[in-house]
Amino acid sequence: MHTLGYRFKPWREAKSIADGPSILKYVNETARQYGVDRKIRYNHKVVAADWDSAASAWTVTAALGDSGETASFSCNFLFMCAGYYSYRGGFTPEFPGVEAYKGRLVHPQKWPEDLDYAGKKVVVIGSGATAMTLIPAMAETAAKVTMLQRSPTYVVSRPAHDAIANTLRKFLPEKLAYALTRWKNVTLGGYFYRRTRKEPEKIRDLMLAGVRAQLGPDYDVETHFTPRYNPWDQRLCLVPNGDLFAAIKSGKASVVTDQIDTFTETGVALKSGQQLDADIIVTATGLNMVVMGEIAFSLGGAPIDFAKTWTYKGMMFSGVPNLLSTFGYINASWTLRADLNCEFVCRLVNHMDRTGTTTVTPTLREADKAMPARPFIDGFSSGYMRRALNRFPSQGDREPWLNAQDYQRDRKMIRRGALEDGALVFAKDAPAVRKAPQPMLQAAE
Repeated sequence: MHTLGYRFKPWREAKSIADGPSILKYVNETARQYGVDRKIRYNHKVVAADWDSAASAWTVTAALGDSGETASFSCNFLFMCAGYYSYRGGFTPEFPGVEAYKGRLVHPQKWPEDLDYAGKKVVVIGSGATAMTLIPAMAETAAKVTMLQRSPTYVVSRPAHDAIANTLRKFLPEKLAYALTRWKNVTLGGYFYRRTRKEPEKIRDLMLAGVRAQLGPDYDVETHFTPRYNPWDQRLCLVPNGDLFAAIKSGKASVVTDQIDTFTETGVALKSGQQLDADIIVTATGLNMVVMGEIAFSLGGAPIDFAKTWTYKGMMFSGVPNLLSTFGYINASWTLRADLNCEFVCRLVNHMDRTGTTTVTPTLREADKAMPARPFIDGFSSGYMRRALNRFPSQGDREPWLNAQDYQRDRKMIRRGALEDGALVFAKDAPAVRKAPQPMLQAAE
């Protein structure tokens, strides 16, 4: 939480690997402190955004719940913070025979409030962070929880408390202690990531030794916790205080590495011939990644295909004016980059105010037009990413057309990089719309 937390708002809790209620409390407290909570319009689902070049303004259209009505808002600059996964539902593979299963089938993204798993046999399909968070929590009251994985994930155990952070808070002013802890965690995280790129086998052996130390010499770490890829080719899973390992050692949880042959009435039959019976099956099989919140974007009514654009510093899109979108890190805390993006928006809007410009459009310079196109996220093999990257913009081979996924580099490129760089084209050929957004209720078509 010292890097997942906001740069300007110290994390005060003793636990640095926090639970959901603690994080929600922190976010709500921050929103109240800065008045953000009074500016949120709930029950508005944004469905479209269209740029009007004559007015230098976006018109954003939102559906109002299930009322059949819509509201429209105008703005000069549009800042997208919609995340990167679909709220409609998570990813579930097409499991053979799933219709035969008579038990309860649940996807974590739509967790039912009435789900009672006490004393039940539970199978969790998946080996990502969601599965590894659910399993020790469910194992506390379930009869048995089995993690069924097709292939293993790298797992690291760390204490839930950051001893250095808690010590610094005792002797230093709160903001200074937080800043030092944040710097320490960013530096160590970046160093570890770079080592996985340079010495993947050494880091792999180090991580697997940690798992063996947790589970003992007789546990089959080779089968259940040794991935087929190098560290950080996909995201790592962090378990606080080794809670997953403790659940396994207690016998309340187990790991099965196999492939599903078919669902049955009572559970799943595996390719090995093994049968797993379950009262509840949780499909922790991932998310559906989307671009720009699944919103229909257009320029003067013409649809925008973001896959045909180039990313400007991982935030803006070539040929699309006055639009910025936050996409965080896959190898560090999302908020590190979100903070940088917010700073950049402020710099950019203030610069436009000072210069009297009304539009800013990322535009390829002559020397950039022959750049080779690379994926928006390069060198990352997770399935949810591979399924969606063809819908994202391309990055090039030079600044500012990079999505570096490197916090130290981004601090220079985003926080201190020149705005007048030849790639951002500023113009003041249209009158600015300077008014607070006023919703206009309209009947849905």
